[in-house]
Amino acid sequence: MSEYHNPVLLHPSIDALVLNPDGFYADATFGGGGHSREILSRLSPKGRLMAFDRDEDALAQAPDDPRFILIHNNFRFIHNYTLLHAAGGLDGILADLGVSSHQFDTAERGFSFRFDAPLDMRMNVQGGKTAADIVNSYTQEELEKIFRLYGELDNARRVAQLIVTARAAAPVLTTDDLDRAIAAALPSFAEHKYLAKVYQALRIEVNEEMRALEKFLSGAAASLRPGGRLAVITYHSLEDRMVKNFIRSGNIGGTEDKDVFGHSSAPLKAVGRKPVLPDEAEIAGNTRARSAKLRIAEKV
Repeated sequence: MSEYHNPVLLHPSIDALVLNPDGFYADATFGGGGHSREILSRLSPKGRLMAFDRDEDALAQAPDDPRFILIHNNFRFIHNYTLLHAAGGLDGILADLGVSSHQFDTAERGFSFRFDAPLDMRMNVQGGKTAADIVNSYTQEELEKIFRLYGELDNARRVAQLIVTARAAAPVLTTDDLDRAIAAALPSFAEHKYLAKVYQALRIEVNEEMRALEKFLSGAAASLRPGGRLAVITYHSLEDRMVKNFIRSGNIGGTEDKDVFGHSSAPLKAVGRKPVLPDEAEIAGNTRARSAKLRIAEKV
């Protein structure tokens, strides 16, 4: 496996995805390229694969293969690039929504509380607001909203209050600054788990992950050929709920529209009644897989 990133649910996802070796596929979240390389290994010389990643660091991981295109852009634009490169539609799309091991393990990116580093958290470091911008400029009410919605914190208001109080004395610019600012709100029995939720909420807001996921899902449904497959690996309940709702109803709210004959207008149908989970061996070898869920759908 790549030192850059250890791909999660590698074989279950690609087994479900690649049904036509001559087909055109997309890896919406290239990362270290583990899933992409496995897809390419299943394709014939006629097959093709395009992949997306916002992170410039990921570009160096691109395989040297004439069947492969790596696009330095957000996966929310998948339908635009499908029209450009695969006008007939895609046979399969994979999205692994986890942050890459490289991003977590590179201290200066600011994704992890394990290191004292600038509060950045941007997937694309070329632009956009950082986590430091958010914690120092959002109102207390805005901070509370993102910690409650994206971190699912019961005491989101307390965390927001502590950040506002701390930044009044000095800007909160590093991971250590943030950890000290909210220390009084951390439960002693699960401090690391709680911090992970705080950092998750900030990362989602920095990268507009929920908005990007919504756009991606609608773009993916429009990009697939009839019978084409969508495979999405999620890591927390918020994004998993969105994916599950979209597969069932065609929208992230889960409201199913039917015609006068009772037929659903949803563009996808689920493959399998329950998500695929990593087995004990995979979790033992890669603890970041423990919360992963794979949902598979097919274009109607």
